[in-house]
Amino acid sequence: MFNILIQGLWVIASVMIFFCGIYFSVKLKFIHMNFKEMISAILEKSDGKDRISSFQSLTIALAGRIGVGSLAGIALAVFGGGPGVLFWIWLVSLLCATSTFAESVLAVVFRKKDVGNIYLGGPFYYIKEGLGKKALAMSYATIILLSFIIGSVSIQVNSMSRCIGEVFNISPLIFGIIIAVITGITIFGGVKKIALTTSSLVPIMTVFYLLICLYIIITNIGILPNILIDIINSACNFKAFGLGVISTLLIGMQKGIFSSEVGLGTGSIAAVTADTKNPCKNGLVQVFGIHIENLLIATITVIVICMSNYQNLNINDINGIEIILEAFSYHMGNFGPILLTITITLFGLATIMAGYYYGESSLKFIKKTNKIDIIFFKILTLFAIVLGSKVSSTMLWDVIDVMTGIIAVINIYALFKLRAVVIEEYNYYRMHKE
Repeated sequence: MFNILIQGLWVIASVMIFFCGIYFSVKLKFIHMNFKEMISAILEKSDGKDRISSFQSLTIALAGRIGVGSLAGIALAVFGGGPGVLFWIWLVSLLCATSTFAESVLAVVFRKKDVGNIYLGGPFYYIKEGLGKKALAMSYATIILLSFIIGSVSIQVNSMSRCIGEVFNISPLIFGIIIAVITGITIFGGVKKIALTTSSLVPIMTVFYLLICLYIIITNIGILPNILIDIINSACNFKAFGLGVISTLLIGMQKGIFSSEVGLGTGSIAAVTADTKNPCKNGLVQVFGIHIENLLIATITVIVICMSNYQNLNINDINGIEIILEAFSYHMGNFGPILLTITITLFGLATIMAGYYYGESSLKFIKKTNKIDIIFFKILTLFAIVLGSKVSSTMLWDVIDVMTGIIAVINIYALFKLRAVVIEEYNYYRMHKE
């Protein structure tokens, strides 16, 4: 019954995200495919030395997107829905990435400055200020706060601890404590320390992971054409898994949206930290992050998994990370899981830090915070890290699926209601660019 409710929620969320994405794609002249403008916006420097640059805001958002949970989620999607889920993940990027552009534009338009001269913004601000719906904004912020503590942090540590436990036989609880200590050192330094850390970790971890996966793909290049054909056939197979293409589509949408955060609004919380005065440039920066996750990271992850014997796995309380571990072990022997563990640890740390910032921003919107509130929230985060290392993976994924679906519905509703603001900003950007 609970699974039926989750699928029903995701039918609604998927339809809304697709239609909103297509609407903005047409209205904004497919700006989400203009890679030249994206690169130009990313390379734009901030005015001051102590300001957060567009590149740093991108790495905070990417840290939230390219996490252990997203990799595990993609693997879980392939395991449950077949390789065809990748086709729908591609479609999320190609048709729906303009939703990320729109939410980033709105986040900048309606952002506020914190006492520390740091910008705060995101869906809760444009829902309250743009729509005038304070109760809905509070609901969104509360769900983000809860999903960070209960879901996001926990699934990162849960995946990391499983990986570490499999490879190095370290107790999940001990590992959780170690990660809590490392995270605490960073988050107690504030958002600028988080930006500095993610801007260092994200490029390293992304390139490292890409190189390992590309090595596996190149050494198995002979079977690549068959895998690509299988991806397309599986995406359009009406007989698979009982519900057929609908089942594959929903699983692909669920994990594609969770991994890239397209349509959720969470990436815009990081977008507003950049010291840029042009909302559309901020939107372009964040769209680039969607493409990196869905067109690059998700693609090579699925291909590497499909090149292994993942169909033969029989795992209880599956997290998803075990599937990638098995794939790396299949291709690289004992050395593969060690390399993956190093990568997973970097991914997880960066994502936890980005997620913490989302949670803190939500808390600051919900109530006027003081130093004691923020310190308490940081301690609660560290406690959630330790606890997450021991919690059931199945339960965590159920919680994440529900909360992700709810915030997607709220955010897409707000984007569509505020579409005139986005289009006006786009037209202003085009007019002054040309």
